[in-house]
Amino acid sequence: MIKRRKTREISIGIVKIGGNSPISIQSMTNTDTKNAKETIKQINQLENVGCDIVRIAIPDMKSANNIPIIQKSTNIPIIADIHFDYRLALQSVKNGIDALRINPGNIGSYDRIRKVVFAAKEAKIPIRIGVNSGSLEKDLKEKYGISARALTESALRHIRYFEKLKFYDIKISLKSSSVPLTIESYKEMAKHVDYPFHLGITEAGTSFAGTIKSAIGIGTLLSEGIGDTIRVSLTDNPIEEVKVGIEILKSLNLRAGPNIISCPTCARAEIDVIGIAKRVESEINKAKITQNLNVAIMGCIVNGPGEAKEADIGIAGGKNRTVLFKNGKKIKTIYEKDVVDILMNEIKKMV
Repeated sequence: MIKRRKTREISIGIVKIGGNSPISIQSMTNTDTKNAKETIKQINQLENVGCDIVRIAIPDMKSANNIPIIQKSTNIPIIADIHFDYRLALQSVKNGIDALRINPGNIGSYDRIRKVVFAAKEAKIPIRIGVNSGSLEKDLKEKYGISARALTESALRHIRYFEKLKFYDIKISLKSSSVPLTIESYKEMAKHVDYPFHLGITEAGTSFAGTIKSAIGIGTLLSEGIGDTIRVSLTDNPIEEVKVGIEILKSLNLRAGPNIISCPTCARAEIDVIGIAKRVESEINKAKITQNLNVAIMGCIVNGPGEAKEADIGIAGGKNRTVLFKNGKKIKTIYEKDVVDILMNEIKKMV
């Protein structure tokens, strides 16, 4: 059982972050926010696969003014991602955004930051202070280099200013494309504040490489109780980010849901384990099953009976036929061509 770091609770729309709240999954649209129709479509797709919160880029006033239109046709909370122009943050708040993500280091003077903080305070919405290794302040880079100390000092500098303005509705991210640096930075930051953390490996890469980096970086921190909300950053369809995030949480028993146990296959396998496992995974996702359920797909009798018997339900392959197990008991022998349909019918009965 993972003992989570104790953090204060904040609210982004209907989603609570920190405290005793479940770890939430975020993603970010890659549509042009000026195109409200496409942005709405993608947000709804993300919600449909399990996204809890979505972030949208606000690079101009047209995008900021589309916020009410987008919110009217979507259900999950929306965060405005702001860089460089503080006026975009002010307009986003005015238009009813659920939260802001800013990097104070590139917003400009403290006077501009103060105006954003006061607007958020009046609207009662949180701000994520996002510090990236690629946008550290010059003096900190010269003093500490690109390091965990520099990232922590940068975030603390902004946090203390927010606190001076009596604003505490804060979420923090300290991100880098370097997995070890990201892990070290969050661990260091956890020593100084009790604000909730948003975890992610920034610019992690393509679906393959980015999934591995994110699983290691985010997973390591979560396993040590650090992290309150996550975003897997992939150069891919944002839907894939949500899917990976869900699997990371499920693997650590931090989110409920089906768990497929399947063997890697070898010369002993006498059924199409790979094909069956992929089809079962797809069908489970389509059915939107969210309960904890261990489903075993085994190719032969070596691992099959043992693993399948310990799962809630599973199959063990034989020559052109498979044995179906349920709660440790053999139910029936079925032909390979019928495996997925019969297995899914039994799964649906269990949930």
